[in-house]
Amino acid sequence: MAVPRDLPIENMDARHRALTPAIAASFHEAATVCLARHHAPPTEFVVRARDVSESTHVSWPVPDRRCLDAWNNVTDTTEAGACACVIAAAELREQLYAVRRAEQGTGADYYIGPVGSGVEDLEDCYRLEVGGTDERNAAAIERLLLEKIAQTRRGRSNLPAFAGVVGFLEKRILLSDVISGP
Repeated sequence: MAVPRDLPIENMDARHRALTPAIAASFHEAATVCLARHHAPPTEFVVRARDVSESTHVSWPVPDRRCLDAWNNVTDTTEAGACACVIAAAELREQLYAVRRAEQGTGADYYIGPVGSGVEDLEDCYRLEVGGTDERNAAAIERLLLEKIAQTRRGRSNLPAFAGVVGFLEKRILLSDVISGP
């Protein structure tokens, strides 16, 4: 039996060119708040990518009162926390890293690619659309993934894409190649 790998949500700026230290710290902080809404650290999440599900170990520092107050807007916090978790899942499962923020209208939030890609051009890159939810059931998370896939397909870009969503309460991260879909 394989030992679950860690979801790499800490120090993401060291691996993801598109995440400055400030952005990576902000996403990590938001993720800790989202995770702490429903769970105590550490816990296990299921990450499904390319129809293969794996258990993943997730640990985080418990946010203090000041952090909780700073991230009191549930919508903004869920979006930022989802960015940390979905980008980390793309790193863990696809060895793809955030290389650039996507422009408005591309149907995506970030461009992701192999290490070293995306500096001069986006030739080897993919678009990545991110979503997150606190819904209690798996069907709602699957619906959100389908919405994100549809959004990505409507985007003005010829780059291939992934869509990823995290269900913080259900402890599930779904990552889908937009061409083949779920």
